[in-house]
Amino acid sequence: MKLDTRNTCAARMLRVLNHIQRHLDEPLDLETLAGLTYFSVSHFHRVFKGMLGETIMDHLRRIRLERAHAQLTQSRRSVTDIGLDAGYDSLEAFSRVFRKTFGLSPSQCRGQSPEQNWSRPFPAAPSGIHYCGGEIVEILFDETGAARMNVRIENLPDLSILKVRQTGPYMESATRAWGMLCAWAGPKGLLGPETWFIGISHDDPQVTKPEDIRYDAAITRAREVATEPPVEAETLPGGEYAIITHQGPHENLEATYAHIMGQWMPASGRDFRDTPWFEVYRNDPATTPPDQLLTDIHIPLK
Repeated sequence: MKLDTRNTCAARMLRVLNHIQRHLDEPLDLETLAGLTYFSVSHFHRVFKGMLGETIMDHLRRIRLERAHAQLTQSRRSVTDIGLDAGYDSLEAFSRVFRKTFGLSPSQCRGQSPEQNWSRPFPAAPSGIHYCGGEIVEILFDETGAARMNVRIENLPDLSILKVRQTGPYMESATRAWGMLCAWAGPKGLLGPETWFIGISHDDPQVTKPEDIRYDAAITRAREVATEPPVEAETLPGGEYAIITHQGPHENLEATYAHIMGQWMPASGRDFRDTPWFEVYRNDPATTPPDQLLTDIHIPLK
């Protein structure tokens, strides 16, 4: 395990966490936050969730709510204004979430002394990071994960593929794309035992509107064949890849990605190229029980 790499990842996230704490009243700009880490927006979101245990939006909502808790006891601003600053459109919505989180209403919180309120611990946070009103100087994350993950490193050649892209909610676009590709490729004899069935998700569903999510269904091309819309020919770049086998439903892939980005990658001493990640589906979901599905996640490494 390379401590310098792990510490570099922690330092990148620390810049993001402090930026959030200092700019809670400003709109969240994912590109700015990702720029602090030198990751793309999609990669940044997965690294953040993997290391901190919550999505960037969940983290922001929680920190704003914790600040509201502090403001109720330390200022005389109206409850409504504090709730609006926390991101809620109405006092009713703010009060409902506040009570669920802290076990008392905003008015009850205001009626208590700061000592009484701060003696009540905040609900547990996955990362242990809470609103502090100042500078976070260090974050700690566990060093587990790398030894438990079955990660192999392989050098792959360029892969010539045929693909169909669809846009929309992930499962819907994937189903449409595979239906169109297989209907086109099957009669041409392009679906054989050596064919790789590849999925390429270009957008993270956690940060992209469902109607804007792009998904490519692809197969490896064993021979030259003329294409026609919506089928396109493309080449996936070769090189070194980390390959992790996920077993289970495709709907659970995001948890494996979070573990890779939050645990394996910081501990491995490796960084990744900004080229497409892709999944290779090793068995057919139409004939395989969901808990027995095998998916090889391919991450391009520098």
